[in-house]
Amino acid sequence: MVKKILVSQPKPTSEKSPYYDIAREYGVELVFRPFIKVERLTAREFRQQKVNISAYTAIVFTSRHAIDNFFQLAKDLRVSIPEDLKYFCVTETIALYIQKYVQYRKRKVFYGSTGKIADLVPQMVKHKTEKYLVPMSDVHNNSVTELLDSKKLIHKECVMYRTVSDDFTPEEVANFDYDMMLFFSPAGVQALNKNFPDFEQGDIKIGTFGPATAKEVTEKGLRLDLSAPTPEFPSMTGALRNFLKNQQ
Repeated sequence: MVKKILVSQPKPTSEKSPYYDIAREYGVELVFRPFIKVERLTAREFRQQKVNISAYTAIVFTSRHAIDNFFQLAKDLRVSIPEDLKYFCVTETIALYIQKYVQYRKRKVFYGSTGKIADLVPQMVKHKTEKYLVPMSDVHNNSVTELLDSKKLIHKECVMYRTVSDDFTPEEVANFDYDMMLFFSPAGVQALNKNFPDFEQGDIKIGTFGPATAKEVTEKGLRLDLSAPTPEFPSMTGALRNFLKNQQ
C-alpha cells in the first residue's frame, strides 16, 4: 500500500494544487523534493562560446530559468541591457516574469499562447530584421535551430545554464523511506542513480511524466508502475489519483 510519495518537483506555491487534494482524499503523505537543480554557467564558461550578447536585438525566452540566467549572466559579464531590446516569450506568464529585471513595455514584449516555440515563430517572422539570441539549457536538441533556419531568421542559440543533480544529504539518504517516487525528466532519474548507486526498487512504485522519462527508467532496469500523460489522464495528478484509487 502506497502511503508516502516522493514528488521530484518543487513544492506547489498554491494551496489549491491538486496534489493537496490527493493527499487529503487518499490519506497519503506527499514530500516535494527536486532531484535536480538549474545552475548558471560562469562568465568564463559562457565566453568560451564566443557569443556577444550586445550584438543581438531580441531575446527568445522559453522558461523562467532562461530569464533568470540571461539577466544574471549579463550582469556577471557587465553587459548593459539596452532599452529597446525586444523579448519573445513562449507564454504570457513567462513574459510577465521579465518585470523582475526590466520595466515591462508591451511594445517590446511578445508572447505565444501554447508554450511551444513554433507558436511564437509567426510573431518573430513579423520582425524579420531582428537578430535573435536564444538562451538554452545544456540539455537540448537542434529543433529550435532547424525551425528558425527554416524561416530564414537571423539567430543564435547559446547555453546559459545546466541541469545538475541536487544531491541528497546523508540524513536524507538515511531517512529514505518512500513507497513511491514520481519523476518528470530523464535527468531526475539519473540523479537517483547518482545519489543512490546501490538502489534496489523492491516494492517501491515509480511513476513518470513524459516518454523520455519513462524510457530512462526502463533503460536503468527499473520497473515502471505509472506513466503519464495518457489520453485518459493527461496530467500526472490525474494519473496518480487513478493509481491510488485502484490500489484501494
